[in-house]
Amino acid sequence: MGIIKKCKGISPSWGKDSFIADNAVIVGDVIMGDSCSVWWGAVIRGDVNSIRIGDRTNIQDGAIIHCTYQKAATKIGNDVSIGHQAIIHGCTVEDLALVGMGAIVMDHAVVQSGSIVAAGAVVLENTIVESGYIYAGVPAKKVKKIEGELGEIFTRTAKNYAMYKDWIED
Repeated sequence: MGIIKKCKGISPSWGKDSFIADNAVIVGDVIMGDSCSVWWGAVIRGDVNSIRIGDRTNIQDGAIIHCTYQKAATKIGNDVSIGHQAIIHGCTVEDLALVGMGAIVMDHAVVQSGSIVAAGAVVLENTIVESGYIYAGVPAKKVKKIEGELGEIFTRTAKNYAMYKDWIED
């Protein structure tokens, strides 16, 4: 079990069948649903505002989830994949979305359901990442419609990470 810290009297909580790696850090006002996974080196800091994470969501290695004091809470939906070393900050990531490796999503941005933020992209404050599209670049812009087999990436990635967490042994 990772490093779990209370902050201002509030303890993090998570649902049944979740995996938290030994060196993952979860602090303060964080509530996660069932069957989530928080991988090595990930940090979820609910010290200055609330963080809510739905069911079957994976927070991959080195990702940082944070928020802004008195201004921007963070909400992450169900079946979301947050890639390695991504930064999710004071924004909303809706159900069945994917944020790629090293991507950054800033305050008050909304990543709509069924959208992809490509690896290394920077989603600026107040940006709406439209459902059904891939956004890439710095700053992130709409680059491609999600069609065909690519549309299966959301459920496939979420299911795979739910399976991977069950492989870990003490």
